[in-house]
Amino acid sequence: MHEGARSAVTIAVLCTLLLIGALWGWSEATKPLPGKAEAPTCVSQVIERGEKLYPDQVVVSVFNAGTREGLAGRTMKLFVDEGFREGASGNAPNRARVARAEIWTSDPASPAVALVASRLGSDTRIVRRRGTGSAVVVVGSRCGPANSSSEPTMPTPAAARV
Repeated sequence: MHEGARSAVTIAVLCTLLLIGALWGWSEATKPLPGKAEAPTCVSQVIERGEKLYPDQVVVSVFNAGTREGLAGRTMKLFVDEGFREGASGNAPNRARVARAEIWTSDPASPAVALVASRLGSDTRIVRRRGTGSAVVVVGSRCGPANSSSEPTMPTPAAARV
């Protein structure tokens, strides 16, 4: 093979490889990006007796049972600022009658409920409701600001699932 023909074949092979690489690169670059994997909002975990429960281990949902617009959102922001994980928020069912604040829970003795209640004040009612999460805060029109001076953690008196 002549030197010129060999150079032409080499250039043709290299151009073919470049074209194949460019086509593959373009197809990979234009593929849709994978969707963001959503972390589960609520992960049940066991806290052993004597361990501390931190706000970032508790998911709080807040619902507005009052007439003040945006109260649930503002209250949720206060809880999130304190380190709690954000659950659902919005308006409470129409039949809910709450003057100040209540915590609806399926387990009133839960350390998570005690931790949330410590932010709302000592006169917060804790109401047993089946089918609710660990801490559902329902605020009424006379709800005041959350208590940010309370302890940042809650020791667990017995093993608990939160």
